[in-house]
Amino acid sequence: MKTRILIVDDEKEFTESMAERLTIRDYDVTTALSGEDALKKVKGYNFDVVILDVKMPGIDGIETLREIKRIKPLTEVIMLTGNATMETAIEGMQLGALDYLMKPCNNEALVSKINRGYQRKAEQEELIRAAKVSDIISSPRSVLKE
Repeated sequence: MKTRILIVDDEKEFTESMAERLTIRDYDVTTALSGEDALKKVKGYNFDVVILDVKMPGIDGIETLREIKRIKPLTEVIMLTGNATMETAIEGMQLGALDYLMKPCNNEALVSKINRGYQRKAEQEELIRAAKVSDIISSPRSVLKE
């Protein structure tokens, strides 16, 4: 299965260019041009990794990150910005961002972080599945009386 990525940035040309580069690498890529649009898409689809710009009009990247983690806590988020501050980076990491990159970012560094995010999400999902199976196996079973 392909890694499902959502790219969120208000710069349309940047978003399209990044989507094209990642699609060529065989990722399943969706784009959003605002935090509001991103949240609608996150509610309707199970993305593995979100690449999220920090500075956007309307709902900014930090608030979008906060909502993504509330809606789909296992979705990994890579924060992306052209003018990062240490405070914003720290806040993003505290809210659950996987990592933080400066624009323009190196393609190989981004792909490495996407793959790390996908792997981390897959491991968490497997732990949850294993816990559910363990719970089912260890729970007392009802016995039907005839």
